[in-house]
Amino acid sequence: MTNEFVALIANIALTLSVIVAVIFGIAQVKTTRKDRRERFTLDTLRTFQTKEFAEMLHYVSRIEVPASANEWTTWTEDDQVRFVHLTQQMEAIGLLLAEKLISIDLLDKTLGSFVSSAWEKCRALITDLRKKNDDPHLAEYFQWMAEQIELRMKEKPRKPFYLSSKTAI
Repeated sequence: MTNEFVALIANIALTLSVIVAVIFGIAQVKTTRKDRRERFTLDTLRTFQTKEFAEMLHYVSRIEVPASANEWTTWTEDDQVRFVHLTQQMEAIGLLLAEKLISIDLLDKTLGSFVSSAWEKCRALITDLRKKNDDPHLAEYFQWMAEQIELRMKEKPRKPFYLSSKTAI
């Protein structure tokens, strides 16, 4: 064996090991992304299961949201805090959706039309607060998420699971 032949074999071995390392790295990144998404999905589901979240859903379903920032200031401080909490929760979920950390399927299956109906209730007030505070970003992910859910429900309505799955586990 000549030195050139040994060098060629060494270069081939080095090239193959780099290729294997790149493939392994890509596989690891994909696995990490999947694990991260699953973790966010489980965390989001846990959030939906809390008493605090249930109280927030109940609260928004029974209140009459003011149409302007001036009317909103007449609310009690407690109601104002609840409203801000609602918009923060919806904003956080919308951000997770926009960053593709949770899927729209999860949102459709868990909150569904609540997202769009809550946005419709809050739209006038949030729009006025955006103008008053000169903040076009206020509740931007909440609005975007509600529009995505509304669009999905029109374009791809989902059958209730009990109607779509007749097989035994």
